[in-house]
Amino acid sequence: MLQRRRVLTWLAWAAWSLAVPAPANAADADAPALLLAQVYRPGMALHGYWVSEKYDGVRGYWDGQRLRTRGGEVVNAPAWFTANWPAQPLDGELWAGRGQFAQAQSTTARQTPDDAAWRQLRFMVFDLPAHGGSFDERLGALQTLVASLQQPWVQAVPQQRVATDAALQALLARTVRGGGEGLMLHRGASHYRAGRSDDLLKVKTHDDTEARVVGHIPGQGKHAGRLGALLVEMPSGQRFKLGTGLTDAERESPPPLGSWVTYRFRGQHASGLPRFASFVRVRHDRP
Repeated sequence: MLQRRRVLTWLAWAAWSLAVPAPANAADADAPALLLAQVYRPGMALHGYWVSEKYDGVRGYWDGQRLRTRGGEVVNAPAWFTANWPAQPLDGELWAGRGQFAQAQSTTARQTPDDAAWRQLRFMVFDLPAHGGSFDERLGALQTLVASLQQPWVQAVPQQRVATDAALQALLARTVRGGGEGLMLHRGASHYRAGRSDDLLKVKTHDDTEARVVGHIPGQGKHAGRLGALLVEMPSGQRFKLGTGLTDAERESPPPLGSWVTYRFRGQHASGLPRFASFVRVRHDRP
């Protein structure tokens, strides 16, 4: 009887969740206009691009007064962490080290900063959004500015050149073997502009992207009485079920409506929907 009541309660709640639109977030309107990456396509000309490691952390945007996430929410860092930072914006990644995304996310999400946890973070700066020059010019200015701060937790992201796709893939393999997530390519002649373009490219061993949770689909069989799959919506407006990759704990307490999740996939169908999509994690730094 108890199990039956639990299943009926779940079904009623799941039906309600599918009928209610995902909540809007007040941070949306205040989200910084960030440069976003496209996916590298083998065969693209690499001349003119700088290459760096792709740090698996929380995107951090210093607007000259406050540290904010990609979604515009204020990051409550300790006062010492941002002391003497410049009035000009800095774009970077709040990073706890390779394989430590969860640590970076939990540290930056706290309303009351944990001083000891913040001492494990670094702000890896990769751009100066308000600088009017090309990335080639911004890179020199960035390195000079970061060096002047003399704060070991603030670092300029190391950049290098590669000439061929073979060299790029070899560097990618070494980075991944060492626990890194992937690589980034930044066009040296480009100016900072918001949105996605080939000025910034991500290079990884697998495809991944993000979608917003818009519904909870009840499970069947061994998952009866708990989550079977998430109904997620891509930025294009297309929706699909995402059930693979969820843990038992995530099925018992699903990501809330309106939250953003990262998923991996292998190519796309002709419709544009992902093939073999698999849940990775919730992104708390998205609006």
